Amino acid sequence: MSFNFFPAPAAHKELLPEDRVNSSYWKLRLQVFAGIFLGYTAYYFVRKNFSFAIPDLIKQGYTKGQLGVALSALSIAYGFSKFLMGNVSDRSNARIFLPVGLALSAITMVVMGVFPFATSSIAIMFVLLFINGWFQGMGWPPCGRVVVHWYSIKERGRAMSIWNLAHNVGGFMVGPLTIWAIEIFVGWESKLYFPGMVAIFFSFIAYLLIRDTPQSCGLPPIEVYNNDYSKTYDTSQEKEFTAKEIFFKYVFNNRLLWYIAIANAFVYLVRNGIVNWAPTFLGEAKGYTTTEAAWASSFYELAAIPGTLLCGWLSDYIFKGRRAPVTIIYMALTLISVLIYWKNPVGNQWLQNVSLWSIGFLIYGPVMLIGVQALDLVPKKAAGTAAGLTGLFGYFIGDLLANAAVGHLVDDFGWDACFIAIVAACALAIVFTAFTWRREKRNLIGAK
Repeated sequence: MSFNFFPAPAAHKELLPEDRVNSSYWKLRLQVFAGIFLGYTAYYFVRKNFSFAIPDLIKQGYTKGQLGVALSALSIAYGFSKFLMGNVSDRSNARIFLPVGLALSAITMVVMGVFPFATSSIAIMFVLLFINGWFQGMGWPPCGRVVVHWYSIKERGRAMSIWNLAHNVGGFMVGPLTIWAIEIFVGWESKLYFPGMVAIFFSFIAYLLIRDTPQSCGLPPIEVYNNDYSKTYDTSQEKEFTAKEIFFKYVFNNRLLWYIAIANAFVYLVRNGIVNWAPTFLGEAKGYTTTEAAWASSFYELAAIPGTLLCGWLSDYIFKGRRAPVTIIYMALTLISVLIYWKNPVGNQWLQNVSLWSIGFLIYGPVMLIGVQALDLVPKKAAGTAAGLTGLFGYFIGDLLANAAVGHLVDDFGWDACFIAIVAACALAIVFTAFTWRREKRNLIGAK
C-alpha cells in the first residue's frame, strides 16, 4: 500500500524571518497557482486532441462505434487513476508529480502520432488511450494538494473556481492547436503529436513554478498565516500519512465523502448527458440546422466561466466556506433549466439557447464545488485521495452513463426517456449533497 516511485513530499525548511513571510507568501502563492493552472491547462491538450483526429481515422476505414470504444478507454482509466494515483500524489512532491504525469501523457500522444503502428488497430489505440488516461489521472490530485496547502478554507472556493477555468481554457485551446499542427506539419497525425510536443514544454514550465508546500519554502502553514482553521484541524495533520492511514482512516470511513461521490456521479451524468448530446437533440427534436446546433452547443462551455466564478465566491463569502448549500442551489436551478430546455416548443430558439447556456452556467459550479468539498472534508495530506474518490464516481459511473446509457435510452424510448433520467439525476444529486449539510456546517465552520 505504501509503494511509491515518486519523490516524497518536500522537506520542511527553517522558518524565514518574520519580516519576509508576508512578501514571500504573496509571491509564491501567485507563482504556484500559475504553475498548477498552466500545467492542468496543458493536460487538456493531450486529453481532447484524439477527438479531432477521429474524422481522419474514419477515412482510414474505422467506424464511429469502433473509435468510440477506443476513446472509452481514456475515461475508464482516468476514473480509476484519479483515485489510485491521487493516493500516490498525497505521498509525493507535487512539483515533481504533476509535470511527470503531464510529460508521460504527452509522450503517449506523440507516440500515437509519430509511429504508424499506434493507429493500426482499435486494440492498440485502446491500450494507448488507456495508458494516456492513466497518466491524465495524475493531473487533478496534485493540484488539489497544492491548493489545500497554499489556500485556507475560507478562500479555497475562490481559488478553485479560478483554477477550474483551466478545464475550459485547455479544452478551448485544443482546436487551435490541431489547426496549427496541420498548418505547420504535413499529415493528420500532427493533430496527435503536436499538442503532445506543446504539453511537454508546459510540463517544464509547471516544474519551474510549482512548490509543494509553504513549509518547504520556509513559511508557516496557511492556517497559521491566515488565522483560518476548520474545527477539525490540528497540528498533527501537518505530518505525512501512510497509504493505509489515508485510505482507511480518512477516506473509506468518511461517510460524507461517499455521499458527495455519489452526488458527483449524478452531476456528471447531467453535465455530459446535456453537452454530449446537445447537437443531436437540437437537430432531431428542435429543428436546428447543423451550424445552429454547433454554435448553440459551443457557448455551453463559455457560459461555465462566470457561473463557476460566482459559485466559488458564494461558497466563500456568503456561506463562509460551506459548499453544500451552493451545490444544492445550483442543482435546483439546473433542474429548472433542464425542464425548459426539454419542454420548450419547437421554433423558440431564443429560449432554447438561453436554457442550454443556463445549464452550462450552472452545472460546472457543482462539478467544481464537489471537488472542493472533498478537499475540505479530510486533512490536507489526504486531499488527493478524497478528490480522487469523487472523480472515480464522476467519470467511471456518471460519464459512462452519459455516453452509453443515454444513447440507448434515446434509441429505445426516445428523447423524453433521456430527459426523465437527467431530471432524476438532478434531484438525486441534490438529495445526496443534502446529506452533508449539517455535518459540513459543524465540522468546517468556525476558528479554533
